[in-house]
Amino acid sequence: MYAVGIDIGSITTKAAVIDDNGILGTRIISTGYNASEAGQRVFDELLRECSLKPSDIGAIISTGYGRNSVTFADKSLTEIICHGAGAHYLNPSVRAVVDVGGQDSKALLIDDKGKTKDFAMNDKCAAGTGRFLEVMARALEVDLDAFGALSLQSDTPCRISSICTVFAESEVISLISRGERREDIIAGIHESVAARVAALAHRVGVHPPLMMTGGVARNIGVVTALEKKLGMPVEVSSYAQVNGAIGAAVLALKN
Repeated sequence: MYAVGIDIGSITTKAAVIDDNGILGTRIISTGYNASEAGQRVFDELLRECSLKPSDIGAIISTGYGRNSVTFADKSLTEIICHGAGAHYLNPSVRAVVDVGGQDSKALLIDDKGKTKDFAMNDKCAAGTGRFLEVMARALEVDLDAFGALSLQSDTPCRISSICTVFAESEVISLISRGERREDIIAGIHESVAARVAALAHRVGVHPPLMMTGGVARNIGVVTALEKKLGMPVEVSSYAQVNGAIGAAVLALKN
């Protein structure tokens, strides 16, 4: 049997299809204005890439902020549950997860079955999220995909003291006007993000083995800064951005 998980986030919509032998394929698209349409489109594109038909799919679970807009799903579950299940599927030894998405971040502890034991979530402020990094990239006129490598070239990261995205952007503009190096500003931005995420992680007492998931996990600069803040290694899977969708598919397969 094939099972599909669909994770509709604020910025991107992800989907994954699995069977008893593993992950068959994943797909990521922009969510855009219509979450329902994004859910249908990512499902259709995923099946087409995997040469499957809708009738081949035995179960579908949706997750993410737009999970209730996936009307063809058999069930919807919170991203907290799905991220725990996804991380456990990718590495059964993981006991803590930090997820940093487009507009929220979360930290959770999971047991040896991948079930969430405790969690903390920041969904009230964009600081420390992918959206925060997007705003900073625009201010610096740098492609967001280049942020990670550039920040690793910094010797003296700038200090970003504001915890609000709007005020932090003003700080960055001031640093630019002072002639600070882009690399140092970006490194400072990453340290600011890492500090916010680390504070969330400390609230639930994360411990190794720790996995980071979400789109921001692709940024090596943030991952490196977070490892320093937490004082422990942070594992990042090649499936980090689609972890929630994988977890939803895993739970769909079990059900």
